[in-house]
Amino acid sequence: MGKRILMFLVTNVAVMVTILVVWTAITTLTPLDLSFSTEQGINFLAIGIFSILVGFTGAFISLAMSRWVAKKMMKVKILNPDESLSAIERDIVEKVHRLSRAAGLTHMPEVGIYHSPEVNAFATGPTKKRSLVAVSAGLINEMDNDAVEGVIAHEVAHIANGDMVTMTLLQGVINTFVVFISRIIATVASRAVPDQYRFIVHFATLIIFDILLSILGSLVVNAYSRHREFHADRGGADLAGRDKMAHALRSLKVHIERASMKNDRSDDSAVQTMKISSKKRGSLFSTHPDIDDRISRLEQM
Repeated sequence: MGKRILMFLVTNVAVMVTILVVWTAITTLTPLDLSFSTEQGINFLAIGIFSILVGFTGAFISLAMSRWVAKKMMKVKILNPDESLSAIERDIVEKVHRLSRAAGLTHMPEVGIYHSPEVNAFATGPTKKRSLVAVSAGLINEMDNDAVEGVIAHEVAHIANGDMVTMTLLQGVINTFVVFISRIIATVASRAVPDQYRFIVHFATLIIFDILLSILGSLVVNAYSRHREFHADRGGADLAGRDKMAHALRSLKVHIERASMKNDRSDDSAVQTMKISSKKRGSLFSTHPDIDDRISRLEQM
């Protein structure tokens, strides 16, 4: 889930910045009175409505683009079951479709492979009917059949649980607070300076607090992601069997430890999906729980 969270957040920020830049251009270059501040005070209602519109628009546009963005960013090769595929590719498609049917999905996800040495996989998409499961070449090459099935089951569980939609709603709420609070602070700050400096102070304050509050908001998204990882592990265990899911996690742990012993930095550049997103245990910026905690919870099921 970590990789799709990064892609979602990047798209979300890009959409929000575009909306806010266009809004700033309109209010600056046209005679339209779109100000949130009057002589009587700050128009909290107008700022609130604007914040909700911008916040949820950014989140839902990001969700709608998530599958397309994933394909482009990761250069995913889509595996069409009606076309000629290698034995390995057909096996991956079969696993995804079999586990998807077991999860109760009526529309099969798109299946893809992206060429990367990282041991990774991710699932994304705006709805259960328009989803994508992609695995890396490194995962196929490094993991045995049972471990690969456990990883795929975990990703299918994310789709079945509707994690992307839930995260979108959460991100929309966070965006709303970011836009609302930053505009209140910017309006107050701009009133404290002479008229000729108001626009500069207002704009600079907006940028600074949009960034700071977005970082704080990402902590909430990351905390949600860590919580959902445990649920996806449990869902993967239900679909593929607890032994295969636990085996997948243990295999990933062995891979991480082996790469660390070799001082292999190539793995650090990847946004880790099934793996630990941070080397630091319990990091607030991690999208995934510590892998030992995940194995422990799975064994206690």
